[in-house]
Amino acid sequence: MTAQLPVLITGCSSGIGRATALRMHRSGMLVYATARRPETLKPLADDGIRTLPLDVTDEASMRSAVDAVEAAHGSVGALVNSAGYALSGVVEEAGLDDMRRQFETNVFGLARLSQMVLPAMRAARSGTIVNISSIFGRYAVPGGGYYQASKHAVEALSDALRLETADFGVRVVLIEPGPVRTTEFGTTYVANFKPVSEDYAEFRRRTAEYFDAIYTGSRRTLAGTFTIQADDVARVVERAVRSGRPHARYPVGFLARSTIALRRLAPDVVFDNLFVRRAFPVPRRLDRQAAPAPSHLRQQGESR
Repeated sequence: MTAQLPVLITGCSSGIGRATALRMHRSGMLVYATARRPETLKPLADDGIRTLPLDVTDEASMRSAVDAVEAAHGSVGALVNSAGYALSGVVEEAGLDDMRRQFETNVFGLARLSQMVLPAMRAARSGTIVNISSIFGRYAVPGGGYYQASKHAVEALSDALRLETADFGVRVVLIEPGPVRTTEFGTTYVANFKPVSEDYAEFRRRTAEYFDAIYTGSRRTLAGTFTIQADDVARVVERAVRSGRPHARYPVGFLARSTIALRRLAPDVVFDNLFVRRAFPVPRRLDRQAAPAPSHLRQQGESR
């Protein structure tokens, strides 16, 4: 696509959305950065990026942002659906309202915003929709079932939409990052996990320790060694948007490429027992909770 076509990006208050807005703007693309709290966009505005308020759970907010871009440019050249968060907790204990909020943000908002930009994209016979998924759109681990279910839904919607819109010149792309070192994401993920049953209390403690080490880099771990930066994802997003024939999926980072390949090849029992149970915390009965931490959580050498 050319630099004159506008790129509308959601979730730009931090993380992948912000990094993508900065990278595309600095490479000469016309960027509209959006966020639910517009005050968080001031640093981007100071850098010369156009900003708009956009809450993916609010119909009027989404409509206003899309109308503003289309009024100025005719159509959105590329939509990057980056807004999202992770609900943590075991499947048994998650509240129904929490489940709904997770899907309202990660799935329904993404789908509704895509619906809004598509008529003008079809009329222009051009456009790209980039959906930020995750390695957890391809498999799931304990403690994040609802977040991971939302990413599985994004994968399915993207696959259907890619086929539905291809003949109209609209490209649909999935980005599947491994763990991204984003303090805000990790803090929210850990804070959301509030076990009710004592049976899950120790699992919560180990999960918090595990993800804190990965997302904040608070200590050296094997998984943390392969953690990527938000700009690594932004670089792939830009490549997909600029490509005339982008791939359907872009795994980002060594962990994404390796674990997705393993999931594709390994039977469930092998994947569960030789990867998930060794690499991630799993709930254990109270009489078995002295088991060693996952190998990815053990410190590698001195971390002082």
